[in-house]
Amino acid sequence: MAERARRPRHGQGREALLAATVHVVAREGLRGLTYRAVAEEAGVANTLVAHHFGTRDALLQAALGWAAEQSIGISLLEPATGRLEDLAAGLAELVREDADMQAFQFELALEARRRPELLPAVQQMYGSYIEATRRELMRLGLDEPTDDLARAVFALLDGVVLQQTLFGDAEATERAVERLHRLLKSAGARSTSAERAA
Repeated sequence: MAERARRPRHGQGREALLAATVHVVAREGLRGLTYRAVAEEAGVANTLVAHHFGTRDALLQAALGWAAEQSIGISLLEPATGRLEDLAAGLAELVREDADMQAFQFELALEARRRPELLPAVQQMYGSYIEATRRELMRLGLDEPTDDLARAVFALLDGVVLQQTLFGDAEATERAVERLHRLLKSAGARSTSAERAA
């Protein structure tokens, strides 16, 4: 059993519950998600879960949105530097350090196939990732990248994260990110050459 979390400080209970939800679902699946398990993981009273979220589905949807925000912020999916080598830099290390965050998101994405009420939250999560990718591609100088390009780039990153989450091969993730950098650099070079020729 996981070591019990320290009791959160006043005002940090909601975030502690969201993080606890991620860990419980990643470890035990949705069948293991109870108010008691989340409260125990967060180090708070059971009543705090109902107080903040009301229902289990509301808790799941809030945790999914929180997980997406956390992942975008720490994955360097959108480093906002305009430097290609910064795009998804450290992705393999991120997955290695917090595989629960990734497992939680994949678990909920698959669950949304069976429970359509979760689908809007999953679509919003993926929409956030794709939009962050699109903004970063713009910063990289790719001429008005379409949603299709952003979706394709994110799909590659999402796929290698899933594979690393399953198989633990961080080196494969690093190689895939390096290959993506080379492909995007090549795409940017072609675009620039075409502009000069025009």
